[in-house]
Amino acid sequence: MKMFMVKSIGIASLMLICVLTGMQLANNGIDRMKGYDDPNFQTAVSFHEKDNQINTSILGNDLTSHDLEAKKKKLEEINAFNFFSSMGKKMSEGLTNSSDKLIRFITD
Repeated sequence: MKMFMVKSIGIASLMLICVLTGMQLANNGIDRMKGYDDPNFQTAVSFHEKDNQINTSILGNDLTSHDLEAKKKKLEEINAFNFFSSMGKKMSEGLTNSSDKLIRFITD
């Protein structure tokens, strides 16, 4: 199961990188086709180094660790109820209890 998750995450990461690279190549192709640089076109992914700190910009939106931390804190504050997650937990508890009772019944 662990290898499946590692492979799945690896493939998803590779696909994300391929999509962003394709967007960048398409942007470069549009620039070459027009023959001049248009300031309205932005690069898909850009990295800027400022004061020994690397800032990332994806599709013109700046991405910083502070933004990610704020979003994580907001999600924790919401503490949203996930119906399928709670249903899965109850099913797993029920299966665990029933299999435990069945094993105890067989062994006794």
